[in-house]
Parts: sequence; C-alpha cells; structure tokens
Amino acid sequence: MQRIITSAVFVALLLGIDWYVFQAVRTVSQGASATIQRFISGGYWLLTLISLLGIAWMAVSRGTPPTALRTYLTSAILVLFVSKLVVVLFLLLDDAGRLVRYAISKFGDQPAPVGSDGSPGISRSQFISRLGLAMAAIPFTSLLWGMAKGATDYQVKRVVLKFPNLPASFDGFKLLQISDLHTGSFNANPEPLERAVALINKQNADVVFMTGDLVNNIATEVEPHIETLAKIRSKHPIYSILGNHDYADYVDWSAQGGAAAKTANLDRLKQNHAKIGWQLLLDESHHIERNGDRIAVLGVQNWGAQMRFPKYGNLAQAHAGSGDAAFKILLSHDPSHWEAQVLEYPDIDLTLSGHTHGMQFGVNLPGFKWSPVQYVYKQWAGLYQQGRQHLYVNTGLGFIGYPGRVGFLPEITVFELRRA
Repeated sequence: MQRIITSAVFVALLLGIDWYVFQAVRTVSQGASATIQRFISGGYWLLTLISLLGIAWMAVSRGTPPTALRTYLTSAILVLFVSKLVVVLFLLLDDAGRLVRYAISKFGDQPAPVGSDGSPGISRSQFISRLGLAMAAIPFTSLLWGMAKGATDYQVKRVVLKFPNLPASFDGFKLLQISDLHTGSFNANPEPLERAVALINKQNADVVFMTGDLVNNIATEVEPHIETLAKIRSKHPIYSILGNHDYADYVDWSAQGGAAAKTANLDRLKQNHAKIGWQLLLDESHHIERNGDRIAVLGVQNWGAQMRFPKYGNLAQAHAGSGDAAFKILLSHDPSHWEAQVLEYPDIDLTLSGHTHGMQFGVNLPGFKWSPVQYVYKQWAGLYQQGRQHLYVNTGLGFIGYPGRVGFLPEITVFELRRA
C-alpha cells in the first residue's frame, strides 16, 4: 500500500510540473494559428504520456540487465524533466511577483502597477515564459552533449601527494586509480573501454587500483569486456575491491533461485576479477615491497554510512593484516566510510574511493565545483584532507542510468607519491 501511495504522489507531482510548464508553452504559442497550437499541445502531452509509460516500464523491469532502449529512454525522460524544472523556476518567480503585486493592491495604500498585457509587444507573461524556455535549452543541450560526447571523453587527472612517513624507496611511486566502470552500461561495445585501457597503459603506472562497481547488477555484464580489461598493465599486481552494485542487491532474485542464485552471482563476479588478472581484496591487506621498504594496500568490501547502502566491509580485519607498514593505502568504495570509520585509524595515510560519479552532472571549473550530489555526500569529488590523512574520490570511468556526463567527465587518476 505504501508503494502505491508513493507512486501515486510521484505521478501527481510529474503531472503537476507538466501542467505548469504547459502554461508557458501555451503562452508562447498564442500568436500561432489554431492548427499549430493544437499540434503543439498534442505533441506536448504525447511526450508526457510516453514519459509516464516509460517510468512505469522501468519500475516494473527494475533490476533486469540494461538494454540500449531502456538506457536511452531513461535518459530522454531525465533530460526533459530537468529542462522542465528550469522553466518551473522562472514561472514560480513570475507568480511570486504577481502575488506580491496582488497583496499590494489588496492591502496597500496604492494601486498595483499596471502590467503591459494590454500594450503593444509581448506581455510580461510571454517574456517570462520565453525566457524560461530559452534557459531550459541550456541543460537540455548540455545533457544531450553529455550523451553524445561526455560519456567516454576520458580525462587523466594528475595529483602529487607528499607524506613525511613515505619510505624513501617509494619517493616518486606512481599509483593509478580507476573506479565505477559499470561495464553493463556499455552494452557489449568494446571500443570505449579499449580507448580507456590504452590511455591507462600510457601512464606507465607502478600500481593500478580499481575501487569498485565493476558491473551494474549481475556478473555476466563484464564478461564481454574481460579480454579488454585484462590488457591493463601495471608493474605490481592490480588490486580491486567491490562496490555496492557488485553485490546484485538491486536485482529481484525471487524468481531466479533466491539467495542461492544471488550468492552464485557474487562468486561468479569474484571469478571474473581473477580472469581479468586483478587481485580482489575482501577485507584484507597486501604489501608492496621496493628496495627493502614496503607499503600496505588495504581493501574492504563496500561500507556506506549514507542512505541505505550496505555495510559489508570489515575495516578492522583488513587493518589487522597491514601490520607495522610505514605507509598504508586503503581502497574503500564509498567515501562516507572515511569520516565514519577510517579516520579512527590514524596510520591509514591515503584512502581511495569512488561511488558518487560526481552525479555525472555539474559544474567543474578550476577553483569551483558543484553537483547535486554534494547535498548527500560531504566528500564527493577530488582530494580531501584531515590532519595527515588524505581521501581522494574518483568520479568514475563508466556511467549508469544517464548514459552521459556533463562537467564531471570519466576519470583516470594518476597519483605521484613524494616524500615530504
């Protein structure tokens, strides 16, 4: 019953937004012929109907393997919805102004100023409606660009980190991080990941880390890409961990064998990590030695402090295996883990996370970054520091849901460790 009520409220909200935006469309088209106005009105509500049917279909098929049709239908609905919200903002400002003028005329000593509705040219409502629709074109075109180009416009980010306790043999050591590949979103097309792998290998890293979310839902999604990912080169073993999507928690397993099938899926995913050639760290620690010095690499299963993300990881177990290594790096998929638990271990010098994707949308300029995800995660993109401990949140190599990126492009991060 609760789900039905929630769905009904959601649909009512969408229809309310559509009706509100339609007022702007109708206002702008007032000067057109009756036939054109009917065509515009019919087309507008047809898109609304298609969107609602698409949302219903996605709700019913949630957790099933992604298809190109489902992915791009979801994205089209998202693009339209975001653009409509921009129009709503301008209409709300206009209506707020109307309310103020009404209040002044009703309760004030002076009559409200006369609008321009009766004068030549366009009315105030037409101007606001046109402005709102014009501004809506900005996210509309940006999100379309993100789908056409941004999703696989791979960027290499370089970060120099200095630590006083870094062993001398590791001065200049080069780490490379990738995260959130979400291979199921590539629909078996190897070309984008082949380009990414070539760019990764070009960096000539000493060690490569993959910090979770290899798939969207099920283990088989990565299998068309195993051969490609196996080409990633590193001077030391490549270490990987699991992210929240890797456990298939978002799949309805009741009709597929229940808990046993889910467990078998996770086992298959672990085997796929091995087939690629990655060492999957499951709440454990390994050491990298260089000229007699050594550093520890800790890897935990997914542990999220935010929302309802699972807490599978056991940091205490992973930390116990790191021993007395002078320098420690932790791989933990969800950045909310850092403040919730990691900072309690002061000898963990660097934590590498992913998970947020920068929400695949935002403003990312030198000295300024913004994304809606920052209202959920305190640490959500880039480098953070507290005392001597550092956290880096990689915004991901792949994508999920919206098959594009705007502002926060797919990222390959190269760290150079320096002895302070």
